[in-house]
Amino acid sequence: MNWAAISTVTVLLFLFGMSLQTSWQLETLLNQFGSQLEVSVYLKPNARVESIQSLVAQIPQVSDIQTITKEEAWTQLVKELGISDIEAATQQLGENPLVDELKVKASDSQGVPALATQLVKIQGVDSVQYVDEAVRRVSQLHQGLNWVSFTITIILTVTAIAVTTTTIRLIVMARRKEIEIMQLVGATSTWIYLPFVLQGITFGLLGGAIAWSFISIIQQFLGQLLANQPEFIQFLTNGFKLSLGQTILLPLVLLSFGSVVGLIGSLFAVRRFAKV
Repeated sequence: MNWAAISTVTVLLFLFGMSLQTSWQLETLLNQFGSQLEVSVYLKPNARVESIQSLVAQIPQVSDIQTITKEEAWTQLVKELGISDIEAATQQLGENPLVDELKVKASDSQGVPALATQLVKIQGVDSVQYVDEAVRRVSQLHQGLNWVSFTITIILTVTAIAVTTTTIRLIVMARRKEIEIMQLVGATSTWIYLPFVLQGITFGLLGGAIAWSFISIIQQFLGQLLANQPEFIQFLTNGFKLSLGQTILLPLVLLSFGSVVGLIGSLFAVRRFAKV
């Protein structure tokens, strides 16, 4: 039963740790993906590019700005159309029909809609365009994975608490005679049942340590597997790397969560006996 409790807590914390790590990695990857999303800001014909660019740079969600003048845009368009004589094409239209454009990159994908709303309010901006569908899909994916992880964690937490409660209760019943003797000599309930509570916390700590060791082994295996891969895989690999703070926080979260699960399970187990 001791091993059943430890193994159940280990499975809980392993899946919880993997889901938490995946959530962090996905968030980092989405932020990297969001930084690649560009918001096209089209200026009015008489607008000054330098003044508008300085205003855009002051927005916190902006990570990068690229200016495309209407001359550069017109030259690129004519080349894409396969027209060799740019001056003749311009003369036929009378003038360059395009406007100056700013390519603005957001710091994260979820901030793109809010960024677009702020950009369109700037004086001198004619219109703003961005890939709204891609941003929405990415945000939905992130939220969906978070809900799945939350549901699995709740189910496994209840299971781990139930197994820990059953284990501690069986241990208490097996030592009922010793407990009765301690009660006869005047031992308090706290003195009698505190070791069982500490045993439940130990189950959680052991489960957290084992789960963290498994997660570390998987991290090292995936790191070696993804090494020396193509550039796109390297982009994904960089997104999967945890920061120093997250690397330190993950084992602390697992140990804390495991100890809380063990504490709750042991308290449920000794509560009925402590009242007798």
